[in-house]
Amino acid sequence: MENYVVSARKYRPATFDTVVGQRALTTTLKHAIMSQKLAHAYLFCGPRGVGKTTCARIFAKTINCFHPTSGGEACNECESCRAFIEQRSYNIHELDAASNNSVEDIRSLIEQVRIPPQIGKYKVYIIDEVHMLSQAAFNAFLKTLEEPPSHAIFILATTEKHKILPTILSRCQIYDFSRIGIGDMVEHLENVAHKEHIDAEVEALNVIAQKADGGMRDALSIFDQVASFTNGHITYKSVIENLNVLDYEYYFQLTEHILAHRVVDCLLIFNEILRRGFDGNHFITGLSSHFRDLLVSRDEATLPLLEVGASIRERYLQQAKKCSPVFLYKAMKLCNDCDLNYRVSKNKRLLVELTLIQLAQLTDDGEDSVGGHSPEQAIKPIFNDKNRIQLSVQTVDAQPNTSSIPVSVQPVKNIQLTPETIKPLQSQSKEEGKDKSSQTKADREVPVMKVGRIGLSIHRSQVQNKEDVKTDEKANDSSATEDVYENKPFEESDLAFCWREFAAKLPKEEAANAARMMNISPHLLNDQHTFEVVVDNEMVQKYIQQLVPHIESYLRQRLHNRNIAMIVRVSVTNEHIRAYSHLERFQLMSKKNPDLLKLKETFGLELS
Repeated sequence: MENYVVSARKYRPATFDTVVGQRALTTTLKHAIMSQKLAHAYLFCGPRGVGKTTCARIFAKTINCFHPTSGGEACNECESCRAFIEQRSYNIHELDAASNNSVEDIRSLIEQVRIPPQIGKYKVYIIDEVHMLSQAAFNAFLKTLEEPPSHAIFILATTEKHKILPTILSRCQIYDFSRIGIGDMVEHLENVAHKEHIDAEVEALNVIAQKADGGMRDALSIFDQVASFTNGHITYKSVIENLNVLDYEYYFQLTEHILAHRVVDCLLIFNEILRRGFDGNHFITGLSSHFRDLLVSRDEATLPLLEVGASIRERYLQQAKKCSPVFLYKAMKLCNDCDLNYRVSKNKRLLVELTLIQLAQLTDDGEDSVGGHSPEQAIKPIFNDKNRIQLSVQTVDAQPNTSSIPVSVQPVKNIQLTPETIKPLQSQSKEEGKDKSSQTKADREVPVMKVGRIGLSIHRSQVQNKEDVKTDEKANDSSATEDVYENKPFEESDLAFCWREFAAKLPKEEAANAARMMNISPHLLNDQHTFEVVVDNEMVQKYIQQLVPHIESYLRQRLHNRNIAMIVRVSVTNEHIRAYSHLERFQLMSKKNPDLLKLKETFGLELS
């Protein structure tokens, strides 16, 4: 029985031309080989399964080939090439840095570097997963990597370039491998299926390529898995069943229901998806990707961004004609918001269902908003009563026509309906859908409202008018009293209270100055509207002087006196004696109250 070899190993590229999806890098390496301009250290970095180690092996084989082709490829016939193919070459050394990451392993490698090759020109050292080396191992490797022997070439491969020391990066030529495109991957899978005599649908291979996420090794592994499941007949249905991938059909049906405002059908489809074991977050991200694909399908310039099979591409083109750009913008915004809130939501299913309800109501009332704006987060009733009666009045005259009002509604008599009376109602009614600020003159003259609200709205408008009259009367009274109190007299205690009130309202950044103002007591002068503030030094005087206009304005308003003026001066010698220490405070208090000294002497008290 022949040993089975997986496709990822069996169809590993043997030349630069057979490497998939890395044409720019392979071309650069071939030109370097043909021009004999080889660096002593290379760094191949990129995602998993994109060909880093494969290109390193092809490069090592090609530079040691005795008869390379004119295109920079190995001949695969000389002794060096045959030794490489048969895995007996002593010129190529591979080291797994994940399991050999100590200083001793690097020192052993450095000892081997000194030995020249027996066959060929170069000895190539391929160090895979080099980011796993320890800090000490990196430091031990620095000198050899910077100045290796002329016959030694190092190729470092890693998936995490950011973990490598900058001193290592500066000593290498860096090649960044990119993810393999879906088109290139599908083409390679078709070749493998043809060589293995496997029937495979293009849509099925496209799903495999998308599932691989840019890694060819992952794509070939999935291909082998699906081929075993289908016994050599790979179909689209078998792939989505085996890989547990959501079918495109769900998204196409869901979009049709959303456009038709069928909320119930949307919820049933989501319930079926959950019963099949799919996660709600996976569903909502797939739905947002579906709307994105519909958007790029509307324009021929963005059509290459649609990476699906031919038959599914045609379905996207047909459904994209039914969706307006405004709808797609709003739908993607809703799905993106749901995706962001999914992880923190406690009721995840309800979150997705609310999103589906909002999606089904996006085009219910038209699409008047500008494309790209956030959709209004409002949910309308889902289950509508077909038999309900909608009562509305299209025109309102000065005297209402009672004959046009249904019998179930009693008309309001002896009340004139004017545009000013209906204004409060217009701002509350959702059926008009217009804001007060954006109403035209015609809208104000002919308002539209519900009859059921006529009595309530008129009553509210009358009360509002009475309140407006009271407000005007109060304003007139306040304007009259303002003249009376514009020079109202005040006491020094009132002045001190408002002074501290102003200091307390200073911002937190001025806490020190606010405390200083709290310790200052303003003194009212003889003219009864000018007060004086005495400070300790000129620095405080300058600061207070800057606040004089603000303080005067505040006090004039609080004390109802427009003639208030403020004077700031520095205290003269012995005018103010501030007590700072405990002893100074006790001495000042003793001068005011001599009994404190008798108390201290009687009980033998001491100041702490």
